[in-house]
Amino acid sequence: MSDKENQPPQEDSRRPDFASVPTSHDDVDAGISRRGFLGFAAASILLAHGGQQSPRLESKNGIPYRTLGRSGEKVSLIGLGGYHLGNQADPQESIRIIRTGLDAGVNFLDNCWDYNGGESEVRMGNALRNGYRQKAFLMSKIDGRTKAAAASQISESLRRLQTDRIDLLQFHEVIRDTDPDRIFAEGGGMEAVLEAQKAGKIRFIGFTGHKSPDIHLKMLSTASKHGFTFDAVQMPLNVMDAHFNSFEKKVLPVLLKNDIGVLGMKPMGDHVILESKTATAVECLHYAMNLPTSVVITGCDSQPILQQALQAARSFQALDSSQVEALLAKTATAAEAGQFELYKTSHRFDGTYANPQWLG
Repeated sequence: MSDKENQPPQEDSRRPDFASVPTSHDDVDAGISRRGFLGFAAASILLAHGGQQSPRLESKNGIPYRTLGRSGEKVSLIGLGGYHLGNQADPQESIRIIRTGLDAGVNFLDNCWDYNGGESEVRMGNALRNGYRQKAFLMSKIDGRTKAAAASQISESLRRLQTDRIDLLQFHEVIRDTDPDRIFAEGGGMEAVLEAQKAGKIRFIGFTGHKSPDIHLKMLSTASKHGFTFDAVQMPLNVMDAHFNSFEKKVLPVLLKNDIGVLGMKPMGDHVILESKTATAVECLHYAMNLPTSVVITGCDSQPILQQALQAARSFQALDSSQVEALLAKTATAAEAGQFELYKTSHRFDGTYANPQWLG
């Protein structure tokens, strides 16, 4: 990356407009009628082909690249999820997976301070030696809601990742209604993140969450009240989310309107969606890619799973309305109660629920 690219982003004066966005869970239908399918499919295609985030801006080794919101950064359509990399039994295999992905044209790497007790960041840091850091757009996350906790976690992540700069740092697991106010409070985590950005330790700032689109909207609204606009936002985008308490329906339009980078995660619901037998892994990946996502982050804990993700990215072509409608029709009944989106309906995926001390 050039010296110019290493500089913190300039302040952007554009602010989100939340006036027309629904803020109640009651606004999200549990199911979608046939008429709704058609309209929803058409909207998905329109979004996929609209704006700056077109399906194929450029590619590297056949991997499409898209633009990360107003940052102007080019990121690979597929991103490597950090949790599963740290969960692999052999640390050396994790390194091989990361380097194989980077050599194949993937540049977006996902991680988090708390993944596998820090092991995920340690392995990624080792993988980024020997010139591989220059190939990567490196993202990691912190849990700290207080300035002290956030600053400590940023320092630890930099040390584990063996880098002096994280390209995108995100507040992790914004899953409580109280999280936005805590992060933006005096002495809150945002103060530490902004100081780190000013010092050149991070370039862009975002947040993640998987519980409720309403909490995402509150986080965006709270940021706006404090004169701040996020560079990227991460959320579940998949064939089940489209039907139940949907981030796609409620949050995605706000991000696109404000040119905020869209990070899609849980395309297969951590494999739980596959247990429904309603969609294949490649169908799940292609559905998420068909949305105006900047990158679709997927867990790859083995070479075969990595190759599946790479092939899905290389073979992706924009879905037509009938294909989108067919996928949504197949998944509608299974999606109604959220039983295959356990990150929304249970605490199974809530690391900070089990470890509240991480919040500070």
